[in-house]
Amino acid sequence: MVEVAVVGIGGWGKNLARNYSQLPEANLRYVCDLDQKKLDQATRQYPGARLTRNFDELLEDKDLQAIVIATTAPGHFPLARRALEAGKDVYVEKPLVLDVGHAEQLIRIAEDNKRILMVGHLLEYHPVVNRLKDMIKNGEFGQVYYIYAQRLNLGTVRGDENALWNFAPHDVSVILYMLGQEPTDVSARGQCYLQKDIEDVVFLSLNFANKAMAHVQVSWLDPHKTRKITIVGSRKMAVFDDLEASEKLRIYDKGAQVSTDYDTFAEYVGLRFGDILMPYIKVSEPLQLECKHFIECVKTRKRPVSDGYDGLRVVKVLDAAQRSLKANGEPVKIAPLGDK
Repeated sequence: MVEVAVVGIGGWGKNLARNYSQLPEANLRYVCDLDQKKLDQATRQYPGARLTRNFDELLEDKDLQAIVIATTAPGHFPLARRALEAGKDVYVEKPLVLDVGHAEQLIRIAEDNKRILMVGHLLEYHPVVNRLKDMIKNGEFGQVYYIYAQRLNLGTVRGDENALWNFAPHDVSVILYMLGQEPTDVSARGQCYLQKDIEDVVFLSLNFANKAMAHVQVSWLDPHKTRKITIVGSRKMAVFDDLEASEKLRIYDKGAQVSTDYDTFAEYVGLRFGDILMPYIKVSEPLQLECKHFIECVKTRKRPVSDGYDGLRVVKVLDAAQRSLKANGEPVKIAPLGDK
């Protein structure tokens, strides 16, 4: 059984603590938070866990194997660094960090100490996303022309990060994961309506070497709650709507193809309209699958799907997008990270 601590039990941290408290392969040994009121509430929810406001207590416990960090994003780097240096395996909620150099440091520290470093890119564990990734890999979409994602809500407004860093890691990680490549350049435009220097809405564009494009729209200032990803290929198209209760994936047997009339040598575009398939996919809770994967990696020492390099790739895109935001949408080139 893996001894686990969860640090930060705000909105998402509570979900992580719940999952680790329920996994038979894990024991929720600690719940750590600076807010005493949150710890008082956790007393009833996790009676077997030791509650503390002292992070050092976790680092000094030789029987504690893994630390799950779910604090606000600015705290990710210092906490993860100290945990890795103390010999703990570490899971960090998205985004990994807010700085490319910090991501590179964490990867280096984890490798030097032979520790597991995993990032909370939740959707990489979603059964629908993995179905789409397999379809792309197997050529079922033909050439992927473009992907666009919408993550919209009229919800919690952050004061320590903008909508880009709060929402976009989900969709950026999924796009890179499904396509299996990094973008060549990124551009972004947004506006700060509610707070100075904190963008509430961002439109992000990514270009890839194979001519594929991706577009991500994020906002916490929208009348609609939307969690949707659309893939358009030369053979098929698909829509993944994560808010649908059962029919989350629709595959459209539609496409367009340029053909040549050899009598006149004229080219024309032929449109194809086929069936719409709504395949049955058994959808387990992605967060539970992600937590199980972290525990498995701690036990077997295998590399996580969403490892530190995966986190670095996403941070590189977000960093470039942030610079593009400040430059009023000017494209920013991204140097490829290459193979792990």
